[in-house]
Amino acid sequence: MLTCDVIMLQAKKGKKGPGEKGKGAGKGAGRMNGHHQENGMENVMLFEVVRLGKSAMQSVVDDWIESYKHDRDVALLDLINFFIQCSGCKGVVTGEMFRNMQNSEIIRKMTEEFDEDSGDYPLTMAGPQWKKFKSSFCEFIGVLVRQCQYSIIYDEYMMDTVISLLTGLSDSQVRAFRHTSTLAGQYLCCFVNLNFVLISPNTANDYNELLFSLQLQENQDEIENMMNAIFKGVFVHRYRDAIAEIRAICIEEIGVWMKMYSDAFLNDSYLKYVGWTMHDKQGEVRLKCLTALQGLYHNRELNAKLELFTSRFKDRIVSMTLDKEYDVAVQAIKLLTLVLHSSDEVLTAEDCESVYHLVYSAHRPVAVAAGEFLFKKLFSHRDPEDDSMPKRRGRQSVNANLIKTAVFFFLESELHEHAAYLVDSMWDCAAEILKDWECMISLLLDEPLPGEEALTDRQETALIEIMLCTIRQAAECHPPVGRGTGKRVRPDATRIGQPLKTDPWFHTLPYSVDAEKVTNLLQLPQFFDLEIYTTGRLEKHLDSLLRQIREIVEKHTDTDVLEACSKTYHALCNEEFTIFNRVDIARSQLLDEQVDKFNRLLEDFLQEGEDPDEDDAYQVLSTLKRITAFHNAHDLSKWDLFTSNYKLLNTGIENGDMPEQIVIHALQCTHYVILWSLAKVSEGTSKKEDMLTLRKQMRAFCLMCQRYLTSVNTAVKEQAFTILCDLLLIFSHQIISGGREALEPLVYTPEASLQSDLLNFILDHVFIDQDEDSNSTDGQQDDEASKIEALHKRRNLLAAYCKLIIYNVVEMNTGADIFKQYMRYYNDYGDIIKETMSKTRQIDKIQCAKTLILSLQQLFNEMLSDLGPSFDRSSSAFCGIKELARRFSLTFGLDQLKTREAIAMLHKDGIEFAFKEPNPQGEGHPPLNLAFLDILSEFSSKLMRQDKRTVHMYLERFMTFQMALQREDCWLPLISYRNSLQAGGDDDTMSVVSGISSRGSSVRSKKAKPATGKRKLPEGKTIWMNREQSMQTPIMMPSPHLTSTIMREPKRLRPEESYMGVYTMTPDQQQQHTHPQTPQPQHHQTPMDYKAMNYAKLRSNLQHAIRRGTGLMEDDEEPIVEDVMMSSEGRIEDLNEGMDFDTMDIDLPPSKNRRERSELKPDFFDPASIMDESVLGVPMF
Repeated sequence: MLTCDVIMLQAKKGKKGPGEKGKGAGKGAGRMNGHHQENGMENVMLFEVVRLGKSAMQSVVDDWIESYKHDRDVALLDLINFFIQCSGCKGVVTGEMFRNMQNSEIIRKMTEEFDEDSGDYPLTMAGPQWKKFKSSFCEFIGVLVRQCQYSIIYDEYMMDTVISLLTGLSDSQVRAFRHTSTLAGQYLCCFVNLNFVLISPNTANDYNELLFSLQLQENQDEIENMMNAIFKGVFVHRYRDAIAEIRAICIEEIGVWMKMYSDAFLNDSYLKYVGWTMHDKQGEVRLKCLTALQGLYHNRELNAKLELFTSRFKDRIVSMTLDKEYDVAVQAIKLLTLVLHSSDEVLTAEDCESVYHLVYSAHRPVAVAAGEFLFKKLFSHRDPEDDSMPKRRGRQSVNANLIKTAVFFFLESELHEHAAYLVDSMWDCAAEILKDWECMISLLLDEPLPGEEALTDRQETALIEIMLCTIRQAAECHPPVGRGTGKRVRPDATRIGQPLKTDPWFHTLPYSVDAEKVTNLLQLPQFFDLEIYTTGRLEKHLDSLLRQIREIVEKHTDTDVLEACSKTYHALCNEEFTIFNRVDIARSQLLDEQVDKFNRLLEDFLQEGEDPDEDDAYQVLSTLKRITAFHNAHDLSKWDLFTSNYKLLNTGIENGDMPEQIVIHALQCTHYVILWSLAKVSEGTSKKEDMLTLRKQMRAFCLMCQRYLTSVNTAVKEQAFTILCDLLLIFSHQIISGGREALEPLVYTPEASLQSDLLNFILDHVFIDQDEDSNSTDGQQDDEASKIEALHKRRNLLAAYCKLIIYNVVEMNTGADIFKQYMRYYNDYGDIIKETMSKTRQIDKIQCAKTLILSLQQLFNEMLSDLGPSFDRSSSAFCGIKELARRFSLTFGLDQLKTREAIAMLHKDGIEFAFKEPNPQGEGHPPLNLAFLDILSEFSSKLMRQDKRTVHMYLERFMTFQMALQREDCWLPLISYRNSLQAGGDDDTMSVVSGISSRGSSVRSKKAKPATGKRKLPEGKTIWMNREQSMQTPIMMPSPHLTSTIMREPKRLRPEESYMGVYTMTPDQQQQHTHPQTPQPQHHQTPMDYKAMNYAKLRSNLQHAIRRGTGLMEDDEEPIVEDVMMSSEGRIEDLNEGMDFDTMDIDLPPSKNRRERSELKPDFFDPASIMDESVLGVPMF
């Protein structure tokens, strides 16, 4: 055994044998590299080597081995301290502890000396010096095992001691010990296993390695015992650890064990742990399970041992393709691809279909993985005869059947608007097939071969769409809209900006009357290399293309076809190419004919009066459609289309019988005329007369659109509304920004009547129930697609109006009618309304707050008109308003300083509204709007403590002494609101009335400790009282002097931070106010002053009687206080739910309260049950 060690050491490392004393070998076992081992100093050297990641790690390990051979206890002590220090523990295991104490006692001692100030330890610390600690730590363990594998690793002492220590540490309650020991134990077992596999009789390269491989075979039982000890002592306990990172380490390493040492570990007894952990709550653990299984399924030789596992956990793997973590879903799809590669019979048709539809996923990595699975399943099977036969082109090529398969799959998926997503998903794995455009053209043009079925009309349409998407993908080199990659990836530089070279085959395509086919085919020239027409002498093909486009324009009236023709002309009319003049002449001729035809037809059509001919109307509409489609992409200003269109629109208003589509396209065409004129004026080369003409035309057109808002036809009103919103936004004050002050004459501010008409349109056509919307559904209300389309249209209308609010085009207070619909139409428009509130708050916090409170006031008035003044505060209507106020309150966030002034103004308006309408029955009855204070109390938690006092004093301005003494149910809103203002405030700055119903506050103030170490204020003076010099006293008499001079000093504010100015006073009120710190001379007092003093004494006596009494009044207070506490119950939790308003996070609907959320079924793809004891107790097989 010793001879083998010497031979291998000399052959591998050139080191001297243990019997040969090298340099420094005689210095004693207590020295290593000239360093004396004392008090654990050597382990510091080991730790520093690992921490710094030095390249001298192997020499340090060799020196440690030499030390071990001289004195194994001392060397092992160094290694033990190394693991302790790598865990972040500052304690040191001494030699006495190592000799006399058990591992459990040592670990307990180290736990007591662990630094609990910080939860960080080397494996989790941040910073450049700890960045590579984990890799260096694992490398050290690998070097240690590799250098010890020929000798001391089998002495039944070293490994037993280390494994025993790591097992004990892995069972510790200290996370750092568990994490470090688990990582060390798993890698220790892995490297022992790896070296055993790498140097086996089958892999030995020379005689020496063969000798040592035979030695390893002799120690196979010892190696398996080590691995079993680590597995049972560490893995079995830690794969269910509370820390996800520890669980991930266990699963990752057991995957390596099963892959490298499959004979011992690749069986169902170990595979079940991976299967169970696939249900882990954390995505990183589920991800490790899938990557571990991929390493096993990749080796076909291991497939036989995985059959039972596959049958048991296949459904779970398939379900993980829809995992909420995209990385997990991608790896699950890749794992199924490997399963499919191993056997076609494992996955059923339902399993495959669940992966197929993921090619249309918005997440590109998921879609690409699904595309590879689809390609493997449907496109990778070729006949062996095809490979032996010479390559054929066109319809007879090998790709013909594969292209047909892609068409069939696309049609069966029934997602006919998502061909671009299918192409992008398969682009990386099937680019050769997708770029075979010659074969696609052959399938469209050539006759089918004998015995071959020709493509149906539906299949031809799908093939043309797929071909267009492949050409666009090759030319633009970016994924389709809405499919992000997580981070922007730059395509290959050789592919950027390389449009396709045109081929003569394009001009031979059959341009049929099929609008859908023509629309897709007309987009192909947009990706041509236009220089090829000149360099390749293909002018005749260009003339043929222009002629065919002209014929299409004259034949078709479909909007999509006409817009495709317009875009194609726009792509061809590029001044950078020499073909520009030829294309421009063809375009001008086409437009001349269409405009002349339109003017001639329009004159005849208007002369017909009230009974126009249907054929003439159709001719006018067809020509107007063509002109409108071209005017979108081309400047037709020289044809003066405004006059004719305005005349047409004016006639439609006067007669009221103009066909709907003619009015819609006339409005759109006139809109384009205005925009092209603005573009011309913005260039700065136009004359002053052009700007005046544009101003006149724009204002006249806006007035015309406003008149059409009252049209009978809904489609016309929607078109007029959309155009109005666009024009008002374009010609708002924003037009002069960016150095365009010359355009100031064009600024247009809508009048109040126009703003009212726009708002009424939104209320009448957007905030309606789904069943009420019968527009554009053609009687198909039960069709879900039509309902979704109608909802999408209403969302666009609402977004157009909200932009006017955001950009201050209309008054912000008009948003109150929008904000009050937040709860009722949360599912349909909640995101739009919330974003509008966010933007308005960024513009003006105070005005936004006033708009929010106005919306609540409007809802309150509507409720009063429906239910009457004596409504029940537990009714659904009132509770709905209160819930809306709570949602509004949450949108203000947690930073009270930012929203301080806005919240104060909100309370001011709310208080004024509550006392605005007196009760006609007399002063003894509450005001009609007093219940609004219950709604307003939802915003009390957003007030700062010092502002609560200010708001409370402002509230007392509207109160009488009798109001403060009322305890009937009708006065509960006032009591509740006052208590919400007193919560958290200093009671000794409250007025006398404030203490009537605040027993809890007075008790708290008695228990409060006096402030120490703070500067005492002068007697009778406080910060807030100094600020209140210009404040009217809430009641009709001066407040009594404060007798307490030692009180908690509130946070001092700068003068500019005070928001007392929100509560303004009239000059008369200021003259009536008498500051409590300024006693008035006797000769200035009037009889009213004596009356006020007597009144103050009466109030003071009543206050003390109420506080000290134990009679009926105290009994009445209990339910009141309880009601207040219940009304504010859970407010802290609501604050936790509150979010910064700058985000786009959406609140849950009101029906999903906290209790209902907890009762919802768990996410199928985020299971937690597998970590439960009851589940683990069920046998797998």
